[in-house]
Amino acid sequence: MRFCNKCVIPETRPDIIFDKQGICDACYSARLKEKIDWSTRKKGFEKIIEKYHSKSGNNYDCIIPVSGGKDSYYQTYICKIKYGLNPLLVSFEPTPLSSIGEKNLLNMGKVFGCDLLHFRKNPQVYTELARTAFKRLGDHLWPYHVGIFTTPFRIAVKLRIPLIIWGENSQLEYGGPKAGRENKDLDRRWLEEYGGLLGNRIEDMIGISGLAKKDLLPYVWPSEKELIEFKITSIFLGSYFKWNSGLQTKLMMDKYGFSVKKDKASLESHLYCKSLDDDTVFIHDYFKFIKYGYDRVNDQLSHEIRNKNMSREKAAKIIKKYTGKMNPKILKIFLKYYGYTKSEFYRIADSFTNKSLFETDKLGKLVRDGNYDLIPRYLP
Repeated sequence: MRFCNKCVIPETRPDIIFDKQGICDACYSARLKEKIDWSTRKKGFEKIIEKYHSKSGNNYDCIIPVSGGKDSYYQTYICKIKYGLNPLLVSFEPTPLSSIGEKNLLNMGKVFGCDLLHFRKNPQVYTELARTAFKRLGDHLWPYHVGIFTTPFRIAVKLRIPLIIWGENSQLEYGGPKAGRENKDLDRRWLEEYGGLLGNRIEDMIGISGLAKKDLLPYVWPSEKELIEFKITSIFLGSYFKWNSGLQTKLMMDKYGFSVKKDKASLESHLYCKSLDDDTVFIHDYFKFIKYGYDRVNDQLSHEIRNKNMSREKAAKIIKKYTGKMNPKILKIFLKYYGYTKSEFYRIADSFTNKSLFETDKLGKLVRDGNYDLIPRYLP
């Protein structure tokens, strides 16, 4: 397995492409960002918000989907503070919501002076979807990834708010097909290709544990007729403003009370400001590791390398220390919430593990170290 010669992303990452020099297209995108005329892009954004601005004052100017994370803080900062828009913040409830996540979410409304609609979904339905997706796809966050995209669109239709403003363009920041990097809009096609659905659709969940279509309404995309009728436009802010998560996070911490993790492991692995709203995101990242041989540590450190904040050599040392290491505390939270035993968890995990990426014994059984972690065959 190859790793990019500039960052620490492997060739196993879905949608990644390496050139003849062994450089990934995410690093290419970082160079591309330096050549983009951001002043022209900014004017394009200003034309859009002028078009959709509620001149009568009878409605919100836009919807900003938020989690209470660093990116949604920055989205709100640009829209409310820089441009004086009146956004409706819409949050699809993480499960389970962490204490630091709840603190950041509540703080957003206070510091930016915005209305916040916190959508609390049916926990019974969500748990059934999560358990099914965990066994079927190896991703318990599947229903969350659906809900964070469908809910803002459904609310936009119901309240007739024609503009939705998202954060970064993930293909431009993390790599992906050229069409994805250049795309400025988030629509159903983008969700189904890049939104982490893993080939599964909400229609595939009808009948699971007796779930009916009416139980799944929050996860259903609005009809094309509705989107056209109400002229819903959905854009990436990161396609109009040069995205730099490190600088943006510092600004939100210094001026707007954004809280981050302060434990040693989070600080050393540079994950102190990532996925703060739900601790069980760690389990999602663990499955990413066993499927593809890398996780969020690689993603974040690659960002640091591309932003010239870290050398590849230092990143490689951090990866060796933190990538793919199970966190017993978070595993305990996950098992309790979703009703699995430890043996059930690892049986399901092993069924999704790409054995070619990890050490096995003579019988082909996965080898684990003293902490019960897998031993990767390939490191950058």
